[in-house]
Amino acid sequence: MPDIIIADTTCFIILSKINELHLLQKLYGTVYTTVDIAQEFNMPFPEWVLIRSVTDDKKKQILALQIDRGEASAIALALETPKSVVVLDDLKARIFAEKLGVTITGTIGIIVKAKLLGVIPSVVPLLTKIKETNFRISSTVISIALKDAGEVL
Repeated sequence: MPDIIIADTTCFIILSKINELHLLQKLYGTVYTTVDIAQEFNMPFPEWVLIRSVTDDKKKQILALQIDRGEASAIALALETPKSVVVLDDLKARIFAEKLGVTITGTIGIIVKAKLLGVIPSVVPLLTKIKETNFRISSTVISIALKDAGEVL
């Protein structure tokens, strides 16, 4: 388990929309995010979400030239935080993070992990709820998630 999990806005939005935000706490205990992400999310966080400022603002600004401000702040915080994992769903941000050596996962990866650890009995109901939101999820990602969760139909 990583020492620090840093979540981006999309993760908070998706899990909130499907009433599964508590999965983050069940899996990780404390979750970190940034001031920029808190502003983007624009709703109160539970007490187990801690907001941290990025120390190197220049690095965040450089990243923000290429990707969303919230994603840039999450990656910048991860670069300052050893043994951290960032929850990113945007492909461009994920590519940037990987190139910088940042460990990543996505919201779907969190759902699969919840299944594998016995926190939820199946990923199917949650994937179905996500498909009913405005979050785009490809059939390929769904197939991979089902396979990874041991729920291949």
